[in-house]
Amino acid sequence: MKHLILLASLLFLSTAAPTPLSAAGARPLFDGKSLKGWEGDTDHWFRVESGSIVCGSLKVTVPENNFLATTRDYTNFVLRVKFRLIGTNGFINSGVQIRSQRVPKSTEMSGYQCDLGDPTWWGSVYDESRRNKLMAQSDMAAINKVLKRGDWNDYLIRAEGRRIRTWINGVQGVDYTEQDATLPQWGKIGLQIHGGGKAEAWFKELHIEELPASTP
Repeated sequence: MKHLILLASLLFLSTAAPTPLSAAGARPLFDGKSLKGWEGDTDHWFRVESGSIVCGSLKVTVPENNFLATTRDYTNFVLRVKFRLIGTNGFINSGVQIRSQRVPKSTEMSGYQCDLGDPTWWGSVYDESRRNKLMAQSDMAAINKVLKRGDWNDYLIRAEGRRIRTWINGVQGVDYTEQDATLPQWGKIGLQIHGGGKAEAWFKELHIEELPASTP
């Protein structure tokens, strides 16, 4: 019985969301007023409104994937952000890029995307503009119980070593470990608006806590 209790405790700890960011270690990625520290097509697809970063448009169809990216790189971290995804027509999708780089002469970013969108993208990990495939599917039965479509939600992403975990509103989406040791585990953070829809992805209260270098 003791062994069963211990096993249950370990399973709970492996899926529970990490503790809140420490006041000393966490810092904002967005000042709520400007896009200082970020770069992207601010003439068309990215702006600041009501203390949030707004990606996309509800008036015109976004023609292709676009990303607002940090100007510096990150390796190991816990990232917390509030998001809401709204749309009126076409493919309504967004995501948070991590450990990614700009693709030359393109609007794309290459690397891991912690995805957002129906029907089953919420909290999943997709390899954007690299392997171009889903690497880990979230538990949508669990996510659907807490997801507030069209409203504000909490997204937590923990990247440590070759392991990436996601949580939406405290419920774990995926626990993914990269098997390809040749892929870089560092890069920029990006906010995506997917092409093909009249949609807006709103992000606010972005905070990051960088973690120590991991042991191979």
